[in-house]
Amino acid sequence: MTRFPPPHTTLKLRGATFRFYLGDSLDLLPRFPERSLDAIVTSPPYNLGIRYRSYDDTMPRSRYLEWTGTWVKLAARALARDGSLFLNVGGKPTDPWTALDVAQAARPHLKLQNTIHWIKSIAIEKALAGARAGLEEDLAVGHYKPINSERFLHDCHEFVFHFTPEGDTPLRRRAIGVRYQDKSNVARWRAAADDLRCRGNTWFIPYDTIQSRDKDRPHPATFPSRLPEMCLRLHGVDRIKTVADPFLGLGSTAVACAQLGLNFVGIEMDERYLSEAIARVKGT
Repeated sequence: MTRFPPPHTTLKLRGATFRFYLGDSLDLLPRFPERSLDAIVTSPPYNLGIRYRSYDDTMPRSRYLEWTGTWVKLAARALARDGSLFLNVGGKPTDPWTALDVAQAARPHLKLQNTIHWIKSIAIEKALAGARAGLEEDLAVGHYKPINSERFLHDCHEFVFHFTPEGDTPLRRRAIGVRYQDKSNVARWRAAADDLRCRGNTWFIPYDTIQSRDKDRPHPATFPSRLPEMCLRLHGVDRIKTVADPFLGLGSTAVACAQLGLNFVGIEMDERYLSEAIARVKGT
């Protein structure tokens, strides 16, 4: 039986167990049993000067990348042989290499199997969508970070790097599949018999509209629960016993696990964020 260290808080919800840890991932990950995690979905601090409550997001780049390599090595030790680590990393126009540098820091410890592009805002021209889309006019949807600059474009995208131990982890691609727009493909291709195709590596997932930043999203860098939900469905919910997020934040991965009925372990060093995450899970 897999034994995790005693948590700060334990919840039982819909047949799943949720363990929440207050502390530093570098201290707690070594205490997790080897090969005990089937999937990890996380978004660590980006080292872009974001104002967290309990974390200095302004490390020298070399130190930050060394820290990244350390926690990824610890996570890889706890990851199952056919497990998946989905690593969300953002950036800023004046520092465009951040995400790619993070991926390189993880490279000695895990294989990069897929690169997913999380699209937060997109514009689709009526003429390019095709007649079957039924658009009456051009469509612009989602939320973006406006940039007042003559040099840089608005920031509408982040990376989700899919790492695995050996680069050969099987996926449930059509678990998050999309229907064919041209139904003639359903008859043409044997794999299209159920009218679903692989979504591909571009995922449009907008943020929920909020009324108050302090009340509805008190953490400065979080992702919608739909993102970890899709990651877990892609990995294969039927193959998952335990999911982890070593940088819990407001608990979006935990919320996704509550919705899917999956066991979860999460680590957060800020007690207020941890409390918010626990409350969100209780409210699902």
